Amino acid sequence: MNYFELFSLSPSYDVDTAILAERYRDLQRAVHPDKFANASEQDKRLSVQRTAQINDAFQTLKNPIQRAEHLLALKGLELSHESTTLKDTQFLMQQMEWRESLEDISHSRDPEAEIDALYTSFDAFAKQITTSLKVLLLSDLESEHLQAADQIRKLKFMAKLQDELANIEDTLLD
Repeated sequence: MNYFELFSLSPSYDVDTAILAERYRDLQRAVHPDKFANASEQDKRLSVQRTAQINDAFQTLKNPIQRAEHLLALKGLELSHESTTLKDTQFLMQQMEWRESLEDISHSRDPEAEIDALYTSFDAFAKQITTSLKVLLLSDLESEHLQAADQIRKLKFMAKLQDELANIEDTLLD
């Protein structure tokens, strides 16, 4: 199913989340199970299924990584349940540096400065990847779809690093 069509949006990495939320509420009102309380059992089931579908679509489109995966899926490249690893040596080296920096935070004289520096580094790298990803997702070339898939894998890794850093920050600064 094309979630962009469901929400009457053009397929794009950039989505106006306010419009997305507004259309989500409109769709939910239209198919909410309470509206079908006196309907047939089949209509009730369809309402529940449609509500679940709308919820899944909304969650996918409001998350930039999942939205990018959905865009690729619409182009025939499914990533959602894969376990492919990246072969980008430079990125793998950067990952190792970030991991070491995460481990060193607790031994740092100024952990807050280290945390801030990592957030800045993660954000800069994610913005760079996202800029490239947006261009690749516009393409109709399979080779560029494969490159977009690698960029999405990098963003997924970055999201995990961000979560780890947030956990470290919570632990150290609480």
